[in-house]
Amino acid sequence: MTVLAAGILLAACGGSGGDTGSASAGSTPHGYVEGAEETAEAQWRLVLADAEGGRIHMLDPATGESSPAGDVSGVTAARSDGRFAYLATGNGLRVFDSGTWTVDHGDHVHYYRAAARTVGDAGVAGTPGVTGDAAATALAAGAEVRVLDRKALDDGKIAELSRVAGRAAAVHAGHVVVAAANGEVSVHGRDGGRTSSLSEPCPEPRGQAATRRGAVLGCADGALLVTGEDGTFQATKVPYPGEVPEGERAAEFRHRPGSDVLASRAGDEGAWVLDVRAREWHRVGSGPALAVNAVGEDSPVLLLGRDGALRSYDPATGEELAETELLEEAGGDGAAPVIEIDTARAYVNDAAGRAVHEIDYNDDLRVARTFDLPFSPAHMVETGW
Repeated sequence: MTVLAAGILLAACGGSGGDTGSASAGSTPHGYVEGAEETAEAQWRLVLADAEGGRIHMLDPATGESSPAGDVSGVTAARSDGRFAYLATGNGLRVFDSGTWTVDHGDHVHYYRAAARTVGDAGVAGTPGVTGDAAATALAAGAEVRVLDRKALDDGKIAELSRVAGRAAAVHAGHVVVAAANGEVSVHGRDGGRTSSLSEPCPEPRGQAATRRGAVLGCADGALLVTGEDGTFQATKVPYPGEVPEGERAAEFRHRPGSDVLASRAGDEGAWVLDVRAREWHRVGSGPALAVNAVGEDSPVLLLGRDGALRSYDPATGEELAETELLEEAGGDGAAPVIEIDTARAYVNDAAGRAVHEIDYNDDLRVARTFDLPFSPAHMVETGW
């Protein structure tokens, strides 16, 4: 689902603590981005799709204010790479620029905001898996991976760098790691050229994630962790703890941007937790989950059940830590809600209640705020990372 996050526990560089706005006379400030405003803090935004009216809205959690941001009819799913929202519809994939993002330079980060806008249609059918970096975003849908030029997206244009046959893909170390339908795993440059093939297969690939420790691909027998440095890539299988029925396998990974703990629904049997650092799987919860997400190492995994209750679990032991009755109507015929997580809060969209709930996951799942909305937020992604 994700790119490498920025932001999170690092201080912005420059020590200014404020906006840099535009270049000063005779010099260009470090980190300057033309047309964008640099800020001292991450600019989290929630991009919400209204299933009833076909409109896109932006919610700023800092102010609690929401505003219309465009029209996209028939949205069926939403994904993000940190700045852009990718909105799947029956007619293709609409790309929306939220205008908020973070640039990670390793030892420091920059936070930016600019005007939100609709970029255009990517011509991708279905709901893609999305990962990316500052140069490219990979969209894996159906049997094809499309690699988009991130610089062009930043400029408000859609331009493809390449297309590669594959079922799952993740951007990592300046390359795109691709798992084909036959289980073969290969590494490609952004131009689509194959640079290497990996010996470890990934049978029946589905699901992907980009983490600081490597690219993760979901496979029938577990997960494949691919790490790369200086153009050399290695693959390590993290097998499931025993036989897992097809309906209980991880199909889509969710995690706080930048963290190395991933969560995935496990059919009707709670959720899977994959600790990428420890290279271990754990199971938490019981019964079917509507949505799951993981905060990170030594932090809780959140699971929203069909009973409308939000629960948190210790990712290593599976112990239930807290429970909050959250949604009055859950598990209906509409789109399933999602859990979005950033460095301080979690957000759950409540389509039936026409609201978004802000959760303090470090305080026994306390509902910090509820943002009442004049529309039904059927789909949601968080940007700014």
